[in-house]
Amino acid sequence: MAMLGKRRTPAVRRERQVSRPASAVSAEAGTLTVERLAHDGRGVARNGEGKTVFVDAALPGERVEVAIHRQRKRYDEAHVRERLSDAANRVGPPCVYATRCGGCHLQHLSIAGQREHKRQVLVDLLGRQGIDAPEDVAILAGDDAGYRRRARLGVKCDAQGRVHLGFRARGSEQLVDIDSCHVLAPSLAALLPRLRAQLESLEAPRHVGHLELLLTDADVVTLVVRQLRQVPEDEQRWRAFAAREALACALRRGRETAELVWLSDQPRLVTTVSGCRRPVSLALAPGDFLQVNAYINQRLIDTLRDWLAPGQDDSLLDLFAGIGNFSLALAEDAARITAVEGSNAMVERLRDNARRNGLDVDALQADLSDPGRAIDSLIAEHDTVLLDPPREGASAICRRLADSGVARVAYVSCDPASLARDAAHLLAGGFVLSRLAMADMFPHTAHLESLALFERPARSSRPRRRNEGHGTPASGGRH
Repeated sequence: MAMLGKRRTPAVRRERQVSRPASAVSAEAGTLTVERLAHDGRGVARNGEGKTVFVDAALPGERVEVAIHRQRKRYDEAHVRERLSDAANRVGPPCVYATRCGGCHLQHLSIAGQREHKRQVLVDLLGRQGIDAPEDVAILAGDDAGYRRRARLGVKCDAQGRVHLGFRARGSEQLVDIDSCHVLAPSLAALLPRLRAQLESLEAPRHVGHLELLLTDADVVTLVVRQLRQVPEDEQRWRAFAAREALACALRRGRETAELVWLSDQPRLVTTVSGCRRPVSLALAPGDFLQVNAYINQRLIDTLRDWLAPGQDDSLLDLFAGIGNFSLALAEDAARITAVEGSNAMVERLRDNARRNGLDVDALQADLSDPGRAIDSLIAEHDTVLLDPPREGASAICRRLADSGVARVAYVSCDPASLARDAAHLLAGGFVLSRLAMADMFPHTAHLESLALFERPARSSRPRRRNEGHGTPASGGRH
């Protein structure tokens, strides 16, 4: 996510940037009043000289005594020594590791406050591109605990041979040992103490890079061990652990080209989404992209169906289709659906998933970061395009869409800064931003997903200009 306080400088300039740790600067910065939240969730204040200070775990309106732990040319970074007043939306963190673990760094802010902050970040980043959000920005939300169905846990052995298992501290490579996790699905969280004991029993735990946990349908738990070097004795120990815990276990073995080796019977990993008329089962493999929050994923599907209302006269092109999460869920709604994905393996799984569910979807492989004439031809054959790109967005695709005859573009984004940049390309091509939603895929973090619908004016009434309340960019704004 593009964040306040992050300078977009080339790598060479970044190396020269003045940055001094706490030991090189005065530790005290006095009393500050927090004005607002930065995009990354830190408090923003100004010192007596007017210099911006980013304060960890501080909320707007709070007065705090801070200590500077990093000093830069244009801003400082600080932490709270003493909080002199509390914001009304401050709450006690639900996780015992909240102040140390870097995973969920907004636990001191109420859930309602977190969601409003994320909504505002989305609106603000669009505004920086001269784009006004619609008046009504939907918030797609669910449970804030036990929602995470996949996770990667770091493993490290220190100089004394002690095993550490957990997530990294914020802005650090240091692991924070954990025995519980507020946001992991309960069946995954319950494994944490037993995984630690298992690691401590290994012959060579230092050859374990990390552990991947995955929960799929029928409460199937899969453990993938990143095994940097083969240790036969430890493989037997992992086999025994998998049998004892009744879970599926595989090794991702090797350093450069890791090979997946199953130590248990290879499971059939399936996740189910609700389609138009019936459930749709999606088979997957470890490493395939899968949204961590199943409930919010379904909310995205349902919202797409509501906004697009695809019918038997509509054709839908799903780009960055993965294993068919959206294209197969919407397959019975539209007359024609074509799904394009960059990974050959996932294209094959998408095709298998379509056959297994009896759905008619064309699945194709293409490099969507460098689209060619084949993609241009596909765009020309469809009236609606759905995008679900990785964090870097889909700039090249959106430039093509801007020059196309496509009537609607639905964009699912995991980075609001990329969405805002790509939205500017679409609006320059005559689209208007007609619908917008913030999806709280990762409660207690600053990360947000979003869903935006862009339509040609012929398919929707053009929103009013900025000075009339909402709508298309104001005259003179960046498109």
